[in-house]
Amino acid sequence: MKQKEIEKGNILFVGIDLGTSRSSISASNGAREWIESYVGWPKDFIAMQVVGKPVLFGEEALKHRLSLDLCRPLEHGVIKEGIEKSEDAVKEIIRHLIELAKPAPDQKIYAVVGVPADTLKVNKLAIRKAVSESVHSLMVVSEPFSVAYGLNLLNNAVVIDIGAGTTDLCIMHGTIPTEEDQKTILTAGDYIDEQLYSYLIEKYPNSKFNKNMVRQFKEKFSFVRDIPGEIRVEIPVDGKPVMHDVTNEVKRACESILPALVETTTEMIARFDPEFQVKIKSNIVLAGGGSLIKGIREYLHDALKEYGPCNVTCVEDPLFAGSNGALKLAQDMPEKYWEPL
Repeated sequence: MKQKEIEKGNILFVGIDLGTSRSSISASNGAREWIESYVGWPKDFIAMQVVGKPVLFGEEALKHRLSLDLCRPLEHGVIKEGIEKSEDAVKEIIRHLIELAKPAPDQKIYAVVGVPADTLKVNKLAIRKAVSESVHSLMVVSEPFSVAYGLNLLNNAVVIDIGAGTTDLCIMHGTIPTEEDQKTILTAGDYIDEQLYSYLIEKYPNSKFNKNMVRQFKEKFSFVRDIPGEIRVEIPVDGKPVMHDVTNEVKRACESILPALVETTTEMIARFDPEFQVKIKSNIVLAGGGSLIKGIREYLHDALKEYGPCNVTCVEDPLFAGSNGALKLAQDMPEKYWEPL
């Protein structure tokens, strides 16, 4: 049945990477789109006149946040349980992403959605509920698995997906990974933001800044180990813009995720079949926004060297690696794995 539908062009396959900070979609019609994972509804009729829309997404929602009930519905990559607004927001994000992919009016949507490894069971039901109005068939997979599938890393590889809410690790060994092959840790991009925010409050108690500004500093300047020169940012003091040196604070905040990252990686490799450990160590791939931190690839390579030869690389396109892989999976997926909605 599906094959006939495909031949008629009646199915649009989509891969969705539902992230705490950013969500992206890749579709079989060539569309590639992403948004910041924020949804906002106007607070009152004045706000409605100001923003001119019943619901806003991503950067636009952040820009008008003072007029909106703003929601970032994914915490550690999981839909915040029992909070109706979060469930509604995820529903809106999915609907908006599919809209951005521009399906034809009569097309059925077959979606593969990537979520953090440890939350697969918890998230499956919530995701199913959130997408039921927008898609016809669904498969929910772990984010690092979708990245691995997209890169054709199906055997003897480790994918480490450093997102905002979680860092997800997955060992690929020629089959669909089981729970034992995957691990989620909560020290990721949001954790860096929290650390950086507290370090800057401690160092500059009279300066006025918010967490959104701090996140922007991190995204622009993040690094581990050393960089030439210093990082200076503009922060207001008593209403006047003043340049601040934040080099050490950015470094300390970014390096705060490294101990757990190294420990979990070595632990997972050590647990694996000893005959294949050398092959796996020679194929470690960093994905997600955290792979853009300057020096993180070299740091991990040096930290793992004492356990024998290893090779660490970064994905070329961290923003779409998850959704591209999910799309490839959707297009290759046998009928029996799809869950009709």
